Amino acid sequence: MTPAADPLTTALVAEAAKKSALLWLRPADQDHATAAWHVWLDGAAYVVSGGLEQALPPLAGHGPVTVTLRSKDKGSRLVTWVADPTGVEAGTEHWELAAKELHVKRLNAPDGERAPARWAAESTITRLTPIGEIVEAPGRMSSTSHAAIPVASAATTRGALPFMIGRRARRRRQDETTNLET
Repeated sequence: MTPAADPLTTALVAEAAKKSALLWLRPADQDHATAAWHVWLDGAAYVVSGGLEQALPPLAGHGPVTVTLRSKDKGSRLVTWVADPTGVEAGTEHWELAAKELHVKRLNAPDGERAPARWAAESTITRLTPIGEIVEAPGRMSSTSHAAIPVASAATTRGALPFMIGRRARRRRQDETTNLET
C-alpha cells in the first residue's frame, strides 16, 4: 500500500489476505467478479492463471483491479481494495519465489512437482499490489449484495420431475385426503 494509507487498513488487508485462500477479482472493464485462489507474499497477492490453471480475465496492463476478500470466520465480505496488477516475468528471482509459494498452496496439481515448469511455459503469474484505495471495510460496507444477475435462459424446471429409481414417492397426509373426499 502507499505510505498515505491508514496503517490499520493496511494491516486489515494483509491479515485478511493471509487467512483467506480465495479472493474475487473485478477488472475495471468488467461488471462481475471472478473467484481466484492466491497467496499473499511481500505485501501483495499473487495469482496464477492460464493453461491448465484457473481461467481469469486479462489482468496485467488492463488497469486497476478491485479485489474483495472474505472473512475466514463468517465467509462474508470483509474488505475490498484496489490493486495494480503487474505480470511477473518467468525465470526471474521474483518469479521463482512467487511460484514456490503458489506451488505449496496449489491443490491437486495434475502434474505434481512439475507445475512450476508448466506455469513458466503456459501460465501467467500476476502480482496484485494494493495502491491504498479501500472501497469497502468494516464500518464502510455497501448495502448491495454484489450478486451477479442470472443470465437469461429458456431452461426451466417447471412441471413434474422425471422418474428416478430410488426416490420415494410422496404420500398425501391422511387429513388432506379426507378433506378432498368430502
